[in-house]
Parts: sequence; C-alpha cells; structure tokens
Amino acid sequence: MSEGERMAMRLLLAIAGLVGAIGVAAAAGGSHGAESRNLGAIASICLAHGPALLALAILVERGRLFLLAGLLLAGGTLVFAGDLGLREWQGQGLFPGAAPLGGLGMILGWLSVVLAAWASRLVKN
Repeated sequence: MSEGERMAMRLLLAIAGLVGAIGVAAAAGGSHGAESRNLGAIASICLAHGPALLALAILVERGRLFLLAGLLLAGGTLVFAGDLGLREWQGQGLFPGAAPLGGLGMILGWLSVVLAAWASRLVKN
C-alpha cells in the first residue's frame, strides 16, 4: 500500500469517527431538545454512514475503488449533514443546493461500493 493510500485510510477512519460522533450527538439533541426533523435526519444519515466509512477505510488496501467509494460517501455525508446542521442552528444552509449535492455524493458512494465489490470479485477469480 502506498503512503497516499495509507493517508487516505487514516482520513476515512477519522471521518468515520467524526460522523459517528455527530450522529450520536444529533440523536441525543433530538431526543432531549425540541423535536427537529433536521436532527433526526442528521442522526440517521451519520449513524448509517459512519460504520460504512469505517469498513471502506479498512477495504482501501483491496482496491482504489473502495477508496473512491469512501471518499464520495464521506464527502456527501459531511456536506449533507453540515447543510442540515447549519439550517438547524443558523437558519440557512451551507450553500444553495448543498443537501441535494451531498445526497448525490452519498448515492454515488454507494454505487461505487457496488463497482468496487464487482471489480474485486473479478480480480480474485
């Protein structure tokens, strides 16, 4: 594994931890504070994607498509959750179209997981 791939793995691991922590904090805020659609969505997205990012970071050594999937998923999750968080606490989003762009990043990340799994399977046979 190259130094760049090791650095990317560390980055994905760090983002996985951050996303997981944000998910727990959003869930706690949503259950102890006023009911908020945004906090519920942040919690759901982050608690679903944190473990996926952790797994993808571990799979980086199996192929660059896993790295691509992780980076797309991480970027999409951060943009989406960041936009919802800013809407919740500041009354305005990150930038126009941020939530749909983040959602697209997450969708492309998940589709990249499919491609990475298929490519990995083809290489092994």
